[in-house]
Amino acid sequence: MKIDSHQHFWNYDPVRDAWITDDMNVIQRDFLPHDLRPILAASGIDGCVAVQADQSEFETNFLLQLAGDNDWIKGVVGWVDLRAHDLDERLAHFSAEKKLKGFRHIVQAEPQDDFLLRADFCRGISILSKYSFTYDILVFHKQLPAALEFAKKFPYQPFVIDHLAKPDIKSGSLEGWKEYISAFKPLENVSCKLSGMVTEADWHHWKQDDFKRYMDAIVESFGTKRIMYGSDWPVCLLAASYPQVVEIAQRYFESFSADEQANFWGNNAEKFYNLK
Repeated sequence: MKIDSHQHFWNYDPVRDAWITDDMNVIQRDFLPHDLRPILAASGIDGCVAVQADQSEFETNFLLQLAGDNDWIKGVVGWVDLRAHDLDERLAHFSAEKKLKGFRHIVQAEPQDDFLLRADFCRGISILSKYSFTYDILVFHKQLPAALEFAKKFPYQPFVIDHLAKPDIKSGSLEGWKEYISAFKPLENVSCKLSGMVTEADWHHWKQDDFKRYMDAIVESFGTKRIMYGSDWPVCLLAASYPQVVEIAQRYFESFSADEQANFWGNNAEKFYNLK
């Protein structure tokens, strides 16, 4: 089964979704399952994981409703207040939702680079394994030192880094980013999504070769059993069509073995998120 491990749905709200600025007008509209389904089918993708874009339980329930209505939405990464005093109760409630696989916090938007190391946040993370929930790490590359320390604190918690931790692909720089990405190599509980690359590149003038050194570094650090394909649709539309995003990965992995390609395109996501 081929899986897109990272995409979003929303009913566009200009207040709630203020992060979608006017230079992103191409995604200032609704994006729902009926928009994505034919696109996945045309690219030979069998299912997807819907990831939160808003920090509310309303968002979590919205995605779960869509997943319940569409069997090809195989899993949901939602949001819950991981700093809440009643978190255990909230996780117990959500554990009844079989398609809810894990949670994410938009750490990249937090002003502190070491937000992940806050005591209240770490307390919340420590409870996730009780309910077999995963956690998606969304950070800018400048936040990688804290992310590395954070991942080491919880060696039995399944983590996945979204969007390669957003390296500066536009400038072509590997400085700082590669050093810390390489340090994740021995942390077998941490995976990485090859997603969100086109929006870290020059939106209008990127080329295939722009991504090679970054993908090389990810494969070197995580191997072929801890990486997974993600489109970041519809955000990717700022810089590329869905077929173009697929082609970037296809061209890079075409020299890999059939088993390695199968792991990247679906097996790893199925295992990480326990998809059915």
